[in-house]
Amino acid sequence: MANDDRRSVVTPGAEPTPIGEVPPVGVVPAKMHAQVVRQSRYGDPAEAFQPELIDTPPIGPDEVLIAVMAAGVNYNNVWAARGYPVDQVAIRQKRGEPEDFHVGGSDASGIVYAVGDDVSGVEIGQEVVIHPGVWDADDPWIARGKDPMIAPSAKIWGYDTNYGAFGQFARVQAHQVMPKAEHLSWEEAAAPTLVGTTAYRMLHGWAGNTLNEGDLVLVWGGSGGLGTQACQLVKAAGGRAVAVVSDDERGAYAMKYGAIGYINRREFSHWGVPPLVDDAAGQKEWSAGARAFGKKVWEIAGAREDPAIVFEHPGSATIPTSIFLCQPGGMVVICAGTTGFDAMVDLRYHWTRQKRLQGSHGTNDEQAYAYNELVRNRYIDPCVGRTLPFTDIPEAHAVMSRGEDVFGNVTILVGAKEPGSGRV
Repeated sequence: MANDDRRSVVTPGAEPTPIGEVPPVGVVPAKMHAQVVRQSRYGDPAEAFQPELIDTPPIGPDEVLIAVMAAGVNYNNVWAARGYPVDQVAIRQKRGEPEDFHVGGSDASGIVYAVGDDVSGVEIGQEVVIHPGVWDADDPWIARGKDPMIAPSAKIWGYDTNYGAFGQFARVQAHQVMPKAEHLSWEEAAAPTLVGTTAYRMLHGWAGNTLNEGDLVLVWGGSGGLGTQACQLVKAAGGRAVAVVSDDERGAYAMKYGAIGYINRREFSHWGVPPLVDDAAGQKEWSAGARAFGKKVWEIAGAREDPAIVFEHPGSATIPTSIFLCQPGGMVVICAGTTGFDAMVDLRYHWTRQKRLQGSHGTNDEQAYAYNELVRNRYIDPCVGRTLPFTDIPEAHAVMSRGEDVFGNVTILVGAKEPGSGRV
């Protein structure tokens, strides 16, 4: 939406509210506190994020302003802080947006403080969570009835767009707004939506290889925010999740959230790009490692059964093994590349056994709403690993970038004064 289409919702004379507080419902200060990334600070997330007082964003006719009570931390804003692989500030300025900064954060729970003139079904004062799928309503792709998250205009809120969850007020499209689960605190409600809706789309979104009852699913990073959501979704659908983790403590954590067993990846050394096909000795050694890993899957499954779905996000280090192990006609579905973007696929195992390597990104409304109902009906636990103060947003991303935070989801208190508030 063009900037000149947005209308102000600022309450004249309203002063900025301290972190840990919110103004009266409907009162919108002209300025707000935010953790801000600027191009001059790109690099280590611990330095890239800095607290600033900035203008509260105006909203357009189809937009909603949310007072953020709590936010979730996800890997996408590690990338935003680095300015790599995409300089989001530069990209948005090329689109005509004037801001020379990035306020990230793709998970939020909060309260509706203002709605655009064309918005219906969202009320001021409503307690909500936000899903991260954003697109242009007039996109011709969507007008033809196609999946909006594959549309040319599709973006991830709080990564591709500005004014995400790391400010006191967040600007969202009305269709992103979903009812908060009443039994969850603000930080619990803020924790799972991006990873949960991403996992839901990966498992349920690809016709021909959707998750079925009884399916065996290999879940990489089974103790992390994404992996714990995947394990729970697999269990909820009647499938069986095998988690891949880096130690026994993380394996136990994954099993707490639905995995039937786990594999410690540190027991194997065949990761990364395999030797070329003409390297017979190297191929033999790599294949032996991959087969030994596969036998661990069989042991947990209780039969010589390969995964119907491999739930991927590490990328470079693991894709060769994932393709090798996936059952004929099965699917390797990937949503990220946290170990690197340059992945190798041995096509012998891909085309002759008719396997699918499927990219998956974000969520559409149907998938997000379905996932949110599972949360509201208590089928899915948010898996909050740690809850931190607003000042810890930089270090939280730095820790995540180093791969140190792998127990569930990390959440940040913004408008909420203390953990545990917000439950009904």
